[in-house]
Amino acid sequence: MRMNFIKKHFPKALLLSAIIFAGCSSSTKAPSTENTSTAPKAKVETQVYGVNLDTVKAGKFDTGKMWTFDNPPVDYFEETYGFRPDEMWLNKVRMSALRFASWCSASFVSEDGLVMTNHHCGRGTVTDVQREGEDLHRDGFYAQTLADERRVPELYVDQLVEIADVTKEVQDAINSGSTDEDKMLNKSRKISEIEDRAKEKGLIGQVITFYKGGKYSLYSFKRYKDVRLVFAPEDQLGFYGGDFDNFTYPRYSLDMTFFRVYDDNGNPLKTENYFKWSPNGAKAGEPVFVVGNPGRTNRLNTVAQLEYARDVQYPAGLSMINGMIDVYKQMLAKHPEKKAEINDRIFGMTNSQKVYIGMIKGLNDPVLMQRKRDFEKNFRDAINAKPELKEKYGKTWDEIEASRNESKKNANKLNAFSMNPFASSEYFIAAKNLISYAEGNKKYQNLEKDSLINEITPDDFDREIAELKLVNQINMIIANLGQNDPLVQKYFGNRKGKDAANYLLGQSNLDDQNGIENFVSKSKEEILNSNDPFINFILETRGQVEEMMASEKALRLKDEVSNQLLGQAIFEVYGTSIPPDATFSLRIADGVVKGYEYNGTIAPHQTTFYGLYDRYHSFGKEYPWWDLPQKWANPPAEFDLEVPMNFVSTNDIIGGNSGSPVINQSAEIVGLAFDGNIESLPGNFIFTTEANRTVNVASQGMMEAIQDLYQAKRLSEELKNGKISEVAPVKVSDEKPVKEPKSKVKANASQN
Repeated sequence: MRMNFIKKHFPKALLLSAIIFAGCSSSTKAPSTENTSTAPKAKVETQVYGVNLDTVKAGKFDTGKMWTFDNPPVDYFEETYGFRPDEMWLNKVRMSALRFASWCSASFVSEDGLVMTNHHCGRGTVTDVQREGEDLHRDGFYAQTLADERRVPELYVDQLVEIADVTKEVQDAINSGSTDEDKMLNKSRKISEIEDRAKEKGLIGQVITFYKGGKYSLYSFKRYKDVRLVFAPEDQLGFYGGDFDNFTYPRYSLDMTFFRVYDDNGNPLKTENYFKWSPNGAKAGEPVFVVGNPGRTNRLNTVAQLEYARDVQYPAGLSMINGMIDVYKQMLAKHPEKKAEINDRIFGMTNSQKVYIGMIKGLNDPVLMQRKRDFEKNFRDAINAKPELKEKYGKTWDEIEASRNESKKNANKLNAFSMNPFASSEYFIAAKNLISYAEGNKKYQNLEKDSLINEITPDDFDREIAELKLVNQINMIIANLGQNDPLVQKYFGNRKGKDAANYLLGQSNLDDQNGIENFVSKSKEEILNSNDPFINFILETRGQVEEMMASEKALRLKDEVSNQLLGQAIFEVYGTSIPPDATFSLRIADGVVKGYEYNGTIAPHQTTFYGLYDRYHSFGKEYPWWDLPQKWANPPAEFDLEVPMNFVSTNDIIGGNSGSPVINQSAEIVGLAFDGNIESLPGNFIFTTEANRTVNVASQGMMEAIQDLYQAKRLSEELKNGKISEVAPVKVSDEKPVKEPKSKVKANASQN
């Protein structure tokens, strides 16, 4: 669910001329993106898709539309939509929006603290409140009365109540440092000091970095900790189509869940700030606004940083994910009885896989990268045109490029030698833990023998998956170092994959807890001088790893300082005429309801429940992605299949926007953002307006399902009227969930 994107952009959609946000309110006039530089052009192919790259210019909205509430672009809104929101409108919208824990967005949708977010954002909380004999993921949940609403342990929502500009304080602290390390330490101390001010008011303070350090704001949040589940559909409806439909459109997903915030006295929270429900929903061509907390983008990165991500960072991440998907698919083939558990793991990884593929394809698109080069060229020209700016910022791009080139030198070896808990085999992890124990790590002191063994290798050690991961890890080491590398030859010879894994295991005693027990019975010197290949591999490569990690740390520190300068330069030239990169902070993104061309046809601006049933029958009702719960397979007569279920809009979103309300000019709910289409994936580094779409649950579809299919009249009436009738204090049920709450998983980078 969930923000992904893959297809290339057609040339006609990429030839946008422009001035960066000429109509927006701005503290500084933005330079033209028209390339007037006399500097040599980048050495790239001049003809791609029939387009002369020398003619490609930066697009007007390449840096996106994720506007802050610090500097809302009211002039631009008025010029574009004939709508100029006043301070009262903006404050109400800001106070009605919420941050859902640390991974999603949400909003108040009634004066009695009713909260709306995505189903995939609240899926873990459904597990937390599930009781003995229940299967809420299969059956869904609805609280018939206030007393039935279930408190979710550890869940909270944050409301942004105050914003203060603290740029000068933070930048002065940075500038007072004499070394890179001093600068970053001073920054950290100052930010902590500023955030403590919010605590004095009983609020949660967070200093938000904008424009890579060109601007800083103190955001103060009111945190609500008593949050109770009101309604959640079945998993099957919350994520209909599964991984196949993930990041696609047309779409048929009822990705919604409702909670309620309670006050300190155990009553539903009374709030003046909430979004009313639109009686009509969104229409084609209508302006709409997404209000939420986009997680992270890198649109203001330099070309050198983007090339490093394209050539080094993202391919390494994708390779790791591909390997682990293969591991779990092999497990699934061997153990079909564990289908549900293994499929959940595979989905999480294929979700990320789609994200990486889309980002890499976007970064390899010559036209998109030429747009980034053109933006950078014009930006540098604006800096170099003023001697005082050139003196301060002119070398920043070259310093960043030198840092990224230096980092590339270590990349392959670090990928080969690093022990990543996600992908490394338990044999290597056990060897690393044994070395740590032998060298006197305090973590292992005073542990009894059984506890010590279990700390080094847990008693749920799974030899089968450990061996599959070992094969994958060996292949990764060989891929990064080459078959002829002396270290590869020493440990694997000319063997690969399973043969190499069997060769190592034949020489090792780390294959189970009995082997670990034999090791911990030895002296520490004997452990460190053993002939075990896993222990020896780590010991032999450790010096190089430490040296490379120290180098990487220094480079990251240097980049932090360079990024601070880059951010200040951005703000000097563009001011607030362009939005800052996403930082999981509250934004308002404008757009219109609009379909798009794809795959030789046209995607409609909305889908209906008819399409859901077409998919259900077309795929033969196949489990797990295409079947429907009984109440959906046989809907009541009053359930109207013509009602819109999902719709798309041109708003700018990214992971973290999951659960964001979609509102109209009257600040009414017309939808609920839950995904991006596959064309939107390059949005991490560039926003394009041609086919990039936000995928939303339609307000009409939510109401139709709640009212006429689930027969949840109490909830539907509250959404219509903006309030409930039950207001008596409610005692939280003492009945315990089946298990202690698991820590929540953050929404995937790819999920909105």
